[in-house]
Formats: sequence, structure tokens, C-alpha cells
Amino acid sequence: MIRTVWRRRVAAVVLACGCARPGARPATVDDRLVAATSRAADRIAVASDRAADRPWRRLDELAVGIGHRITGSPELDAALAWASERMRADGLDDVRLEPVQVTHWVRGREHARVVRPVRRALAVLALGGSVGTHGTIRAPLVAFESLDALRASPATLGGRIAFVDHRMPAYDEEHDDPGYSVGMLARLHAASEAARRGARAVLVRSVTAVTSPLPHAGALRYDDDAPRIPAAALSTADADALAALARKGTVVAELELGAHTLPDAPSANVVGELRGRALPDEIVLLGAHIDTWDVGQGAADDGAGCVAVMEAARLLRDAGLAPRRTIRVVLFTGEEYGVAGGAAYRRRHGEERHVAAFETDYGMGAPDAIGVGDDGTLAAMAPLLPAFGRFGIRRFRPHAFGADVHAIVELGAAPFDLEPDGRHYFDVHHSADDRIDAIRPEDLRRNAAAVALLAWILAER
Repeated sequence: MIRTVWRRRVAAVVLACGCARPGARPATVDDRLVAATSRAADRIAVASDRAADRPWRRLDELAVGIGHRITGSPELDAALAWASERMRADGLDDVRLEPVQVTHWVRGREHARVVRPVRRALAVLALGGSVGTHGTIRAPLVAFESLDALRASPATLGGRIAFVDHRMPAYDEEHDDPGYSVGMLARLHAASEAARRGARAVLVRSVTAVTSPLPHAGALRYDDDAPRIPAAALSTADADALAALARKGTVVAELELGAHTLPDAPSANVVGELRGRALPDEIVLLGAHIDTWDVGQGAADDGAGCVAVMEAARLLRDAGLAPRRTIRVVLFTGEEYGVAGGAAYRRRHGEERHVAAFETDYGMGAPDAIGVGDDGTLAAMAPLLPAFGRFGIRRFRPHAFGADVHAIVELGAAPFDLEPDGRHYFDVHHSADDRIDAIRPEDLRRNAAAVALLAWILAER
């Protein structure tokens, strides 16, 4: 049953104020809540200071000690066991692994190069879900400057390799927009668009705005009405070189991808709770995803997010802040390819009363903002912002999104997310540069404390 009433009541129920229907004038937050929030922030800060290096040590255990965690891998299994052990050690209630079947795609051997007019190796990563080449493909290359150019082209590709040099825009400072929603379009759709025109394979520019010798992974989306052809991401440095060659004349390239998909594999969402003292059946969900692509360490995407939500629950417990509602920490599996964990969670828990659903999956840069879903909630929460300021949060933003919690938000939960400084997140996203040394320990610690304070507010009022 869709409980839209919960979403409409977020300011009234969670913040003890009267923000209800869209367009309604939001009431002010009770002064008692402002004072209580400030006291809670003080206690969380003390608890955070007592174990300042703990979040960083946890991230080291996950990102360095276990490494990347693609679905179907023993590394993901190890991460699930690690997370459940740490949650139990933190004293969370009802820690469990909730089974999920996940896609088991295997990358295999990869090789790409230009063979004419020059010989040049190309750095590629097969896109998640791609079929393999079943040997080495050698074919002329046809270049397109964007996905739109490919779609508009009347050309028949006749067994050639399509190269789609679709660029991700630079970070838009005015709108705090990293450009990802535009940059990812070719990764998602170029394979089917090229296949409809007879291409044998497709190469796409990696989804990052920086020039780098490292390719960036990510999933594609095959359309049901098009043949499935091999697809790979090309490093932006090699994409620049390939585009320059293509402008001068005929380019012939070789591509070998050993990618293949095995039967679905068993996995799990990791769940632990701080049981609510008065309203235990009302849930505030804190989510992140524990799976990664098979390159880098998965530190920014989303190991640090997992550590932050785990640490938030630990901070509340250590600070003696027993929540009124249940705070449920969920480390979702299978987010990177198919969002299987989020779908499984909805099937299992969709009938429960989720008051709010929070997700962190935007790296762990310097603390900056918390997304609060809409303008009404933003206005209602504004008096609480100074308490968050001690953890570096300088603003609330009137939107929020999380791929894994989206299914619960659709059922009426109020959406929230963490939005740290994202200027450089997509520099390392889905690449071998996603390592722990791209994150600052103090950023992780302060963001986790801010999540703890948000969780307390959502659970307490």
C-alpha cells in the first residue's frame, strides 16, 4: 500500500512543524526542537572526538583490506561478513543478512588497439553487462562526436566499430551540477543505437570530464529491439587521440572483450538497527551500497558511504541518544548493476512504515549539503542548520535522490541524502583511481557525524 501520507507529514511528524501539502506555508520549528538538536549535536561531537580515527580505520579495512566488490565475487561476500561483524560489535540490534540474488557478470580478458594508420594501444574497460567479442574483432572505425550525432546519422555501419566521443560537461559551479546525467547517456544507450545501424562493436568515451589515461567502468542498457554487441569505455586520453586520428582519415582498430554473464549469484543486504524506544515500527532508513565495480578499491563509491551510515548509528549509541523511532542501517547489494538490493528490500519491507529514507552515494568530499527533498522541508528545517554547521554542513538543498532507497520513497517515505563537495567525485568514479587516498579522514568523520544528527532528528520528532 502506498502511504503518501508519510511523505506529506515529514515536516509535521519528523520535525514537529506544520509543513504539509505542496504550496502550504511551512510552520516554524518549535524552539524546543532547536535547543534539543543543539544538545544532540554536542553529544554526537563528543562521541565523534572520542574515536576520531575509527571511521578511517573502518574504511581501510573495507577498501584496502577487501578491495573492490563486484557482484558474484568472493570479495563482496567477504565485505558482507565484515559489515555484519562490525555492526554487531557496535551493539546494533537484529543484525542480519537478507538474501538477494544478483547479476554475476565477469569482465574477462580485454585488449584494444589502433592498427592503422598507426599502432597504438587503447585503455578500455568493457561496460557492465556487455557481451564478449568471442575472439578479436578487427574493423574500420566510424567516429561520432556524441550520442545525438549517432542517432541522427543515416549511415549504415556495416560491421564497423562505432566510436562515440560523447563528452561529459565540466562541473557547473552555478548549479552544483557535475554533468553526470548528460555524460552517462552514451554509456547507457550507444550500444543499441550502434547495433541498429549494423555496428559490430562500440567504444564510448569514459564518463568523466577530466583527461585521464584510466578508463571508467559502468553499466550499459541493451534495448530489447536491437542486437547485443560488445561495448567498452575508452579512457578520455585515448578518446582524444582516437578522435584526432579519425578526423584525418580511415582508422582500423582491434578489440577483444572476454566479458560474459553467469547465472545469478547469491548475495545479501546487510541490515542492523537501533530499535526505537517508543515507535519501534516506524523506520528511518540510512542507506549506502556495498558492491562496487571491479576496478579501484571502491572507497568513494560507496565504501565511505557504508562506513558513514554505520558510524552514524554507532555515534548515536555511544552518545546515549536512544531514538524514538527505529533507525535502520542498510548496506545494499547490487546497486551498480540492476539495483537488485533496493528491489529486494522493497519486496521484503515495503509494507512497513518508513518515515524517511536517506542515502549517501556521492563520494565523501568535504561536508557541504544535505538534500531534504523539497522546498517545504527545506524551509521547515532551516532553523536547525546551525547545529549541522559544527560538522561542516553549510546548507540544505531542496532535492534528494538515492537509487537504492528510491523504491521506498515511491511508497511515501520522505527522501534525504548526503551531498558533500562533488567537484572531483567523477574524476575517480568507477575507475582504478577510486582509492582510499582520494578521501580525507576528517571529511569522512564530519560527514558521518552530520548523518547521525539528521538520523536523530528524523527518528526523534
